[in-house]
Amino acid sequence: MGRWQEVNPLIFTPFSLRGSNMLEFTLIEGGILALGAMIAGLILLVKGGDWTIESAVYLAKHWGVSPMVIGFTIVGFGTSLPELVVSVIANFQGSPGIALGNVVGSNIANILMILATVAIISTVTARPANGMFRDLVMMIAATVLLLVLLQYGEIGRMAGLVMVLILAGYVFWQYRKASVAEDEADSHPPAFGSKGSAYMFLLAGLICVAIGAEFLVRGSKVGAGIIGVPEAIIGLSIIALGTSLPELTTSIIAARKGHSDIILGNIIGSNVFNVLGIIGLTAVLKPIERGSFEPQIASFDIWVALVVALVFSLLLVVYKKVDRPVGLVFCTAYLAYNIYIYAANMGS
Repeated sequence: MGRWQEVNPLIFTPFSLRGSNMLEFTLIEGGILALGAMIAGLILLVKGGDWTIESAVYLAKHWGVSPMVIGFTIVGFGTSLPELVVSVIANFQGSPGIALGNVVGSNIANILMILATVAIISTVTARPANGMFRDLVMMIAATVLLLVLLQYGEIGRMAGLVMVLILAGYVFWQYRKASVAEDEADSHPPAFGSKGSAYMFLLAGLICVAIGAEFLVRGSKVGAGIIGVPEAIIGLSIIALGTSLPELTTSIIAARKGHSDIILGNIIGSNVFNVLGIIGLTAVLKPIERGSFEPQIASFDIWVALVVALVFSLLLVVYKKVDRPVGLVFCTAYLAYNIYIYAANMGS
């Protein structure tokens, strides 16, 4: 049997031998390793997602912050940790296409796949009074900003710093405007004995979803490497969907517990953080240079992300819900998008 002789260090860092630049595995060995990483990742994601939701809702009552804002900040940002880690590492490894594709693809997946899957299980209802409209505007504005920067062709250190500062200012403003939704708070009894234990479970949950997603993505990349899928497409599809699994896990758990505010806050918050926080911080640490990423991201994929964000926002503002029929349409659209990008790039 042939050997798979070149393994990208970005994929196999946890499994690398010290001082070794190359690992050799048979296809079967590589497949087993990938499958093991994916199973371990899924277990960590499910458990971590449960802890994150329970502790976030508990802390919302004690902080005087509405569940929508908690979902937007702690849950939304915390579940974006996998995207942050992958994007920063990819950019430092000389693969800014993976970094950008990861963020753009994750924002598409968060709505067309993650939210849609939750909506198929249970209708997601919007409550504009909780500040949802301003969060939607921020999500669209962040997407437009990234679109403009991609058309320019590069994202420098100063642009990245501005993006991070915008995010920090918006989060601060969110807390200033936050207020407890009493009917939501009163309907869910405390799950923890104290704020200290809630903080511990929140931290443990976020760590679990981050590590779990990392194992899942690395395993997925190994499988993709065996079949020779182009790097940028991996970022837009496999890595994007893999790093969005924390959003799926926490959103499904929130749906089971009746927390629509946290579901929407999680999705919107993750999309804002992906652009302003992840791309911003990635560019601050190492600027994304002109010509260093695939043109398709600027000419097609970011436009898809913007259209998806606009349609999603329109649904919430006008219809105030995302139900099963919409979820099925979204899932179909996501499948069609992935088929298209693979068909258009396979063998390139």
